Amino acid sequence: MDAQSFDEMPISRRLFQLADDAEGDTVTLDWILAQLHERAFGLFLLVLALPCCIPFLYGIPQIVALPLMFVSAQILFGRTSPWLPARLGAREVTKSGLQSLAERARPWLERIEALSRPRLGALTHPPIDRVVGIALVLFSASILVPLPGTNTVPGFAVVIISMGLLQRDGILVLVGSMIGTVWIATLIFAGATLASLVKGWLGL
Repeated sequence: MDAQSFDEMPISRRLFQLADDAEGDTVTLDWILAQLHERAFGLFLLVLALPCCIPFLYGIPQIVALPLMFVSAQILFGRTSPWLPARLGAREVTKSGLQSLAERARPWLERIEALSRPRLGALTHPPIDRVVGIALVLFSASILVPLPGTNTVPGFAVVIISMGLLQRDGILVLVGSMIGTVWIATLIFAGATLASLVKGWLGL
């Protein structure tokens, strides 16, 4: 499929097209990145973050969290297109996994697509998008926290932000940023409370 036709598809349909275009049983992250054409940042963030939204899923969120952080940092530093080092780019996902991901995500993505439209566009363009990059790095890092369910909320926040970047919808970017910020604040509060309890138990 040519790049123009792919870029004109609804986002929910682009995920199915990725799976349809995959040759063999597995594809690398580099291959996925090469297929995304226009607006590669938003789509790549979306593809990486969607598995993190699945509650109590272990392994895959931790695999994609590092590439997610790496790509988010590139938005922070002003790159115009994403890039992965060889080790991260060589990580593989299965074709069946892509198909399953597209099927699970479709109803939610279609709902977001129906609600979104271009607005507050400054939030999706330089230089303000660099602030969004900082938030994405923090949310991606929190996915690595080894606690039950910790991947779901930040993953959902990144998905909403990436949809905002793709749809040029600053409201979605704000909503995703607020969800992620509340999550980070909750983690900090929980960590501080736990540390205080431990000190009390140890008599420190």
